[in-house]
Amino acid sequence: MNFLEEKILTDGVIKEGNILKVDSFLNHQIDIDIMRQMAYEFKRRFRGVEVNKILTIEASGIAIATLLGDLYDVPVVFAKKSETANSTDDKYISKAYSFTHKKMNNVFISKPYLNAEDKVLIVDDFLADGEAAHSLIDLVKQAGGRIAGIGIAIEKGQQKGGATLRSEGYQVESIAIIDSMDWETQTISFRPQAQKEISKTNLKSTHGINL
Repeated sequence: MNFLEEKILTDGVIKEGNILKVDSFLNHQIDIDIMRQMAYEFKRRFRGVEVNKILTIEASGIAIATLLGDLYDVPVVFAKKSETANSTDDKYISKAYSFTHKKMNNVFISKPYLNAEDKVLIVDDFLADGEAAHSLIDLVKQAGGRIAGIGIAIEKGQQKGGATLRSEGYQVESIAIIDSMDWETQTISFRPQAQKEISKTNLKSTHGINL
């Protein structure tokens, strides 16, 4: 069992309707140590893959993406879901359905922040049906860039997103993959993964060094 699976079992709460609440450490209150461990684990899993930009979608993926961008020493871009007074008209736009919020969102990125030279590592906190990931892929394709890979903190393996993305040829690396969960018993079953994460000891000894 890896560090994220242990954290989910300790602090996660399952809600009726196949909803996993991890807002005590991932998407409301942020546990920096967990974020740092995830960043190093993504860097390890995508070792040898050329990356010059990290891309996520607001808001919960930003913390992970920022620490990962620091490791790679590359810019981090996040797709916005809402227009503001200073939003430019010159932007790439896609649509994404939110499984959690049960609504369709327009997501956009201003054109200067994505281009054909970009080799983009997509990062997000959850993967369910793959709607958010596909919207980010669409934005990269509109810009003419290339998808270097997709890093996910928690994948709901009983839903189609991960299988679909992998069948499309993308390297998808999920730190925790949930095969099943039961809100009545508050039990979670994780899919075994052959890869081993970086230990906390190694994390401390390699902090600040590119992996």
